Amino acid sequence: MRSAILLVNLHKENAKSAAAEISRELEKRGVAVTVFAFDGHPGSSPQGIWDIAFSLGGDGTVLYTARIMASAGTPILPLHLGTLGFLAGVERHEWLSVYEQWLNGEARLSLRCMLHITVERDGQAIYENSCLNDMVIASSGIAKLIRLAVKTEIASGEFANLGCYRSDGLVIATPTGSTAYSMAAGGPILDPEMEALIISPICPFTLSNRPLVMPAWQPLRIIIDREQRSGVLLTIDGQVSFDLQPEDTVIIRQSPHYARLITTGRSAYYAALKGKLAWGVEHA
Repeated sequence: MRSAILLVNLHKENAKSAAAEISRELEKRGVAVTVFAFDGHPGSSPQGIWDIAFSLGGDGTVLYTARIMASAGTPILPLHLGTLGFLAGVERHEWLSVYEQWLNGEARLSLRCMLHITVERDGQAIYENSCLNDMVIASSGIAKLIRLAVKTEIASGEFANLGCYRSDGLVIATPTGSTAYSMAAGGPILDPEMEALIISPICPFTLSNRPLVMPAWQPLRIIIDREQRSGVLLTIDGQVSFDLQPEDTVIIRQSPHYARLITTGRSAYYAALKGKLAWGVEHA
């Protein structure tokens, strides 16, 4: 292990002291440390290649870290400094033991499917990004119904029409994101290491529009209705947004890159799921 980057969300309590503690320990072991700190919302992204990335914050910090580290295949050690969350699974006091388990080949690497999003306008790609949790298409103004045509590519150049959704919007989520906005919209919870995507309509006008699970490798195309009057916004992982126009096409494909999260084992996710959702707890 020669180099490490610490992505530090200073908005989280104790993030600064945790970063200092980790930096001292790593440098003592001869590891070159880069610290990239931000207060809530990073205005830029670090450039470089590192052997490991430490995410110091909550789930939002992990989402940001994954989007910028996935293409290089950098493993992420996600420290939990937030509140409710499923991604940042390592507590601060555990970081060194988990890091040493990783060095010794004992820690588990959880590979998480990501989605690649392209926006086409007049036949030209004008925007691209990736997500670990979800992408949302919804009205950008006062809540109004929007009309979205959805197609899936079942073979090269052959599409199946899934119909026109009239709703407050659509959530396209990964299995990792199935416990986020998609779940709030009524979508199912999937094991985070599955390779699938969930289409969850937000408050659909037609009650027969139900959440749908699709294979991740099968691309989706979402077309904004040409008669759409209110503004429409594309949001990536709840952190990045892009304004859409009538007749824009949003193409969703499985990303060739995976988020690589260092964990202590698969049981940790199910323990978090049970704890966060209070399964098995009797309420008075």
